[in-house]
Amino acid sequence: MQRRQFFTGAAIGVATASVSRVAMAALPEPVQQTSADTAPPWTPPGVTGAGRPYNPVVTLNGWTLPWRMNDGVKEFHLVAEPVVREMAPGFLVNMWGYNGQSPGPTIEVVEGDRVRLFVTNRLPEHTTVHWHGQRLPAGMDGVGGLTQPQIPPGKTYVYEFVARRPGTFMYHPHADEMTQMAMGMMGLWITHPKARHPLIAEVQRDYCFLLNAFDVEPGSRTPQVNTMLDFNIWSWNSRVFPGISPMVARLGDRVRLRIGNLTMTNHPIHMHGMEFEVTGTDGGPVPKTARWPEVTTDLGVGQMRQIEFVADEPGDWSIHCHKSHHTMGAMGHGVPTMIGVDHRGLVRKIQRHAPGYMVMGERGMADMGAMEMELPDNTFPMMTGTGPYGPIEMGGMFSTVKVRAEQKPGDYSDPGWYAMPAGTQAREVPAPAQPARAPSSQPATPPADASARKPGQTHHH
Repeated sequence: MQRRQFFTGAAIGVATASVSRVAMAALPEPVQQTSADTAPPWTPPGVTGAGRPYNPVVTLNGWTLPWRMNDGVKEFHLVAEPVVREMAPGFLVNMWGYNGQSPGPTIEVVEGDRVRLFVTNRLPEHTTVHWHGQRLPAGMDGVGGLTQPQIPPGKTYVYEFVARRPGTFMYHPHADEMTQMAMGMMGLWITHPKARHPLIAEVQRDYCFLLNAFDVEPGSRTPQVNTMLDFNIWSWNSRVFPGISPMVARLGDRVRLRIGNLTMTNHPIHMHGMEFEVTGTDGGPVPKTARWPEVTTDLGVGQMRQIEFVADEPGDWSIHCHKSHHTMGAMGHGVPTMIGVDHRGLVRKIQRHAPGYMVMGERGMADMGAMEMELPDNTFPMMTGTGPYGPIEMGGMFSTVKVRAEQKPGDYSDPGWYAMPAGTQAREVPAPAQPARAPSSQPATPPADASARKPGQTHHH
């Protein structure tokens, strides 16, 4: 993280009368983060300021925003600004975000905290911040034109309220929302309970991330903000596999995943190896009588889900969106299906006129995982990422949960690939000693009552 001075001598505009001039005189220094790595949990110095110490969250490929105490109030400083996000190694996208990244930093507080959030606008247009799911005064809700004036470029507004209930929330603009969210403006808000809560379990690992999506044309760097459904980059915290960090756990840990959906469609999030329960939503903890075990939960647009499981199965377990196109990279939607098409004798003729032509898809699309096809600069491949046994043939919304007995408590480092114990891995069956009998050359006689018809034809026996 890099601390830097903020607009020395710049004019400051403030949008609430509840903050005194003394409090406004010195804003918290804005903290910047440019690394796309998953930051370790940020443990604040001393006691949290309200309530008990808490087990901090880990933001997947993100970080937690530091705060300062000012007369019993936790003060944060968000800077809305253009950023460049590395979505995967070598794949850079021009976005809008907060404090150097998209999504912005996670805001982490304790139930009962009074929170003061300064928001500085360095965008080329006005903005606001809506604190999605929070109970707060209407004037702090952040809907431009309805609850407050828009924050003009170059100005700073301040929001202040009490974090009244524990849970998983989000923040995002409510100003030119289509453009600003399509450019990546969003972040997570976590409120920890102030005391032991009957519906909120103690966990050893607490991860959080947002689902977001972009339309970035091959060879370009700026998302198409008018896209409604045909997105080609499906991401977690503005990262795509293999750029998404694994989530690691010690064998036996209780793990919580907090997931928010700010895309334009639903996402069935599926985890291999272990079942989980949905223990909370953005409306609060789920009563225990309303929980059930499952391995896939569907997140609708604008929803948050907290899922919890016990990491009791060692291994590298996939976790991904179960919409298959959401685990792929940039791909044209008009690509025809070529399965079964015989290219023999045709490829060389085509290559005389188009030297770069390649056979694609006549046996399915798995060849794309290993194909070294030339792509335009700054284009994310359709299939990418490799494991210990070859191409994983995934991209987009895909990662792993890595469970290890030897992982130390509090250690979030990647343990590498899992070594399969002997006799626990799928393996090839040796060919039989005797060759299989050749099929009869006589065609099979169909039963007398067999029938066939084409769509639209009347059925006859």
